[in-house]
Amino acid sequence: MTAPMMLAGFAVSAAMGAVGKVADAVSERKDAAQDADRLREQADDFEKMFLEQMLERVFSAGGEEGIMAEAGPGAEVYRSMLSSEYAGLIARGGGIGLSDQVYAQLLKLQEG
Repeated sequence: MTAPMMLAGFAVSAAMGAVGKVADAVSERKDAAQDADRLREQADDFEKMFLEQMLERVFSAGGEEGIMAEAGPGAEVYRSMLSSEYAGLIARGGGIGLSDQVYAQLLKLQEG
């Protein structure tokens, strides 16, 4: 094998290594972006769950007055569904800021 061919082989190997490193870096960035998206989704879900629990307490404390005063069959199911729907609407409308705090903490924990 001649020297130019050996150099060309080394150059190709080096180029392939560099391409592999770039591909790995791009893949890591995509993974990091996907991880950040998953963390955001989890933080949003946590805020919705928190709001849902809070609203269920509010509705159950209403006693015999308010929008769910009728204590007929299935009232608990409807109260739960209403709490869930209201919590989703509040969370999608910007929430109470809990999601942002949870997201920031999750990012800190992930970074180490």
